[in-house]
Amino acid sequence: MKLSPREAPGYFAKPDPARTGLLIYGADAMRVALKRQQVIAALVGPTGEEEMRLTRIPAGDLCKDPALLLDAIKAIGFFPGPRVAFVEEANDTIAETVLSALSEWQNGDAQIIVTAGTLKATSKLRKAFEAHKNAFAVGIYDDPPTREEIEKTLGDAGIAAPSGDVMAQITALARDLDPGDFRQTMEKLGLYKRGDSTPLSGADLLACAPTSTEAALDDVLNIVADAKQGEIGPVLRKLQSQGVNAVSLCIGAMRHFRALHVAASDPGGPGAGISKVRPPVFGPRRDRMVRQAQSWGVANLETALTLLTDTDLQLRSAGQNAPALALVERALIRLAMLGNRRNT
Repeated sequence: MKLSPREAPGYFAKPDPARTGLLIYGADAMRVALKRQQVIAALVGPTGEEEMRLTRIPAGDLCKDPALLLDAIKAIGFFPGPRVAFVEEANDTIAETVLSALSEWQNGDAQIIVTAGTLKATSKLRKAFEAHKNAFAVGIYDDPPTREEIEKTLGDAGIAAPSGDVMAQITALARDLDPGDFRQTMEKLGLYKRGDSTPLSGADLLACAPTSTEAALDDVLNIVADAKQGEIGPVLRKLQSQGVNAVSLCIGAMRHFRALHVAASDPGGPGAGISKVRPPVFGPRRDRMVRQAQSWGVANLETALTLLTDTDLQLRSAGQNAPALALVERALIRLAMLGNRRNT
C-alpha cells in the first residue's frame, strides 16, 4: 500500500509492528536514512541492536546470497520483542528476492524495512510494496520540513518550541541546512541550553548554528557598512595574513550588500526582509544588518552594488595589472566614504 506524505510522519513516529514491511525511497539519502532510523528505533527500541533484534543486510550481500533475507525474518531471537530485517541501498536487482520474502512472511516474523534511492513508478521493488496488503511504500522528497517535523526535532533535542521571531529563524535554518545537519545543530543547541531556564534567543541560535565560510570576513564588512573607513586597512592586513584573497573579499562584500539590499527593499521593512536572506542570519548579527539596511537605504545600496560589480569585473580583467588587494581596499574605502556622506 502507498503511504501518503500526510500520513507518513505519524507512521514513522509510531509504526505498526504487525505489518509485513516498509519501503522508504527517495533521491536524498540523508532524508531517507533519518526516516529509516526513526522507524527502526520505534519498532525495536533503544536496545534492539544490542539484543540482536535488528539484522542489517546490504543489498550487495543479498545479491550474492538471496537466502539472507528469508533467514533473517524467520530467525528466532534470544530476546523478546519485535524484530527487524533491514535491507539498505536496495534496487530492482533484488526485487525478486524481496518479493519472495514478502510472500513467505507470517505473523511473528521480523518486519522487513527496505531503503532505496529514486524508484520509478514502474520499479518492481516499489510495485511489490505498493501492491502488498500488509506492507507500505513511501517516497521521501526534498520538500521543506513542516512545522510538526521541526517541533519534533526540537523536542527530541530537549528544546521547547519557541514562538515568534526565534521560531521563524529556526524554520529558516531548517530549510537552509540538510536534515542531518539541522538535527545535529538542534542537538548541539539542546546541550548548550541544558540547565538554562531562560527563553531560547537568537543569540543562542547564533552560538550553535554552523559557521559560514564567510564568517572571517564579517569584521571588515561590518566596518565598511558602518562607515568606519579608518579601520579598514588594519583588518585587511589581518585577513591577508590569514590567506583571504581579493576576489573572495569582493564576493563576500557583494553578498553582504546584496543581503542589505534585499532587506531594505522589502515592503514590510528591513526586519521582514532580513528573514528572507539565505543563508539565514541570527542574533546580534541579524540586528546589526537590519540597522545597516535602514541606515543605507535602497538607493545607496544600489550604488554600492554597482561599485562592487565594477571592482569584481576589474579584478577578473585580463589587462588588470594593479595589486588586486589594493583595488578591493580602495573600493571598500569608497563605500565607507559613501556611508559617511549618507550620514551627513
